[in-house]
Amino acid sequence: MKITEKDIVSGIIDDLKINKLDKINEAYVVSSNKIDYTADIVSDKVKLSHQKLVDEYVSTLNRVAAELDTVNRDDANSEDSAYRSFKLDEVYNLNGAFLHGLFFENITKSSTITVDSLAFLRLERDFGSFNDWQKDFIATAKSARNGWAVTVYNTFLKRYINVVVDLNTNNVPFSSYPIIVIDMWEHAYYSDYLDDKKKYIFAVMKQFDWQKINERFQRAEDVGEVFK
Repeated sequence: MKITEKDIVSGIIDDLKINKLDKINEAYVVSSNKIDYTADIVSDKVKLSHQKLVDEYVSTLNRVAAELDTVNRDDANSEDSAYRSFKLDEVYNLNGAFLHGLFFENITKSSTITVDSLAFLRLERDFGSFNDWQKDFIATAKSARNGWAVTVYNTFLKRYINVVVDLNTNNVPFSSYPIIVIDMWEHAYYSDYLDDKKKYIFAVMKQFDWQKINERFQRAEDVGEVFK
């Protein structure tokens, strides 16, 4: 999942007066890559449904971004306005598209974690032990209500934590960089595992791509340096 084009929000201000905003250009375009789902934790049928879902998220996000270019901002309000609806849809579809991308990227057929890797060292530091992180991550995933379990780096706390995300947008803490992602929507596991969430979670965790995850930890460390 990658951003292929993005126009920064810009405005034309007459006579340098900030209160006279003539134009806001909020459009951007994202594209969905073909899912490289090499792990064997789910059936081919589920893999195909995932691809269709991601394509729909991306298509909707691009349409919403275009709609936001021309939506009436003067009528915006907290009760019933087109602007509010588009802004909510924007975040829902953006998170849905990119969280799926992160999930597919952090699983593979076979991968191992080494005790001297940055991922292992940071999880051990912030959770007490790698095993404690696993237990907490499993509990986080089991707690999700059609949503996600994510290990994030939070710049407020300056440490790694596990977060429960319901749907695509509920309970996402500000200033968090996603590291390890597992899809806990029913579509991700029910066809193959029925209501046995734990079996599905174990299957995914056994095939985490720790090389890819370690790269994310390194980027999170870079992010952390900025907020010191």
